[in-house]
Order: sequence, then structure tokens, then C-alpha cells
Amino acid sequence: MRFKNREEAAQLLIERLTSYRSQHPLVLGVPRGAVPMARVIADALHGDLDVVLVRKLRAPGQPELAIGAVDEAGHVLPGAYFEVASETYRQEEIRTQQEILRRRRVLYSTGPGPFDPAGRVVIIVDDGIATGSSMLAAIASVRAKGPRKIIVAVAVAPPDTLARLRGEADEVVCLHAPESFYAVGQFFEDFSEVTDDMVVAALARASAPRTERTGA
Repeated sequence: MRFKNREEAAQLLIERLTSYRSQHPLVLGVPRGAVPMARVIADALHGDLDVVLVRKLRAPGQPELAIGAVDEAGHVLPGAYFEVASETYRQEEIRTQQEILRRRRVLYSTGPGPFDPAGRVVIIVDDGIATGSSMLAAIASVRAKGPRKIIVAVAVAPPDTLARLRGEADEVVCLHAPESFYAVGQFFEDFSEVTDDMVVAALARASAPRTERTGA
């Protein structure tokens, strides 16, 4: 299964999430790629849009390999390869990623958020998940704030990653779970980069009245 683009993936996820339309969900996009998708989903479900800020911790010499993840509060979720890095390297990497998160929180503070997840149905959106380190950190970060329910909504992820996510989220909605998984981009015809400006634009639209956003 291949998606035309993130817009198509978002529309397909909406079909699987329609039962939450009457519950005013809080839809959280994982920057940067998933935020435009989350905007589409939030509009369709009459929900609020915000971001959940987490960053993967990169393995030494292998930046694509995650050894864990950190959220903006500084909570670290160790991954399977966490111990391959020295303590000195891990602490420096944590500081590096936290600084990126701090800059992004300032940059993305353009809409009415941040919203409090306490007592709410929260839908965390991503375009694709590989190891799951960042999404697991996102779930833990949101869970600490007392939501009523956490749903992970993702276009594509490998089965073993989905199994781990189902152990932490209340519900996982995934459109495609291929056994052969190399990179998220292989499942999209158009996987163009999502820029910070595009994220800011998507979040800024959250401040518009709902009737204007949905065309109702």
C-alpha cells in the first residue's frame, strides 16, 4: 500500500476516527511531518490542534538510529540501544535535543494552545513510525497529564512497533503495517519535507472559528 501524500493518509485516518467527532478531541501532531495531517484530522473531527514535542536521541555515528527519546519536560525514554552510547554522549545528546524542543515550542506558539490534555480524548498523529521511540515518549508525556483516552493514529508502521504501542496507548489506528519496512517515505508517492513555516501555518489556523475552518 502506498499513499499519494500525507493529505490522503489523513483522509483515510479520518474514516477510522469518525466515532470521536462528537467528543471534541485534542489532536496532537508530531512535528514536523504529521502536523499538517493533524490539522486536517482536527478540522474533520471538530477538535483542537496542538503539537506534542518529542525528539529521538541519535546513536553515535548513526543519526538515523534511535537509542531513545526525550520530551520537552526532559523525561527520557531509553530505547533498545541506549547503553551502546557512553553516559557523556547521552547527556550531551539529551541537551542538544532539548534545546531543539525549546526553540520549537517558542516557534510553534502561534495558535490558541497549548491545550491541557487532562480529562480529554487525545489523538496523537504521525505520518509513519519506525522504531516507535518518539511515539512512546509522546504517549508517556501525554499520559502524565491525565487524559481520558489516548489514541495513536498513524499511516504506516511495522507490526512489532505497533505491538509495543498497543501496550501503552488505549487504541492504535494504523492504515498499513508491512512486514518489510525500511523507511516511512517508501510508502508515500509524495513525501516532501514539511518545514517549520508549514507547521506554524497549520497551527495558526487553529485560532480561526470552527465554522470558518470546517466550512460549516
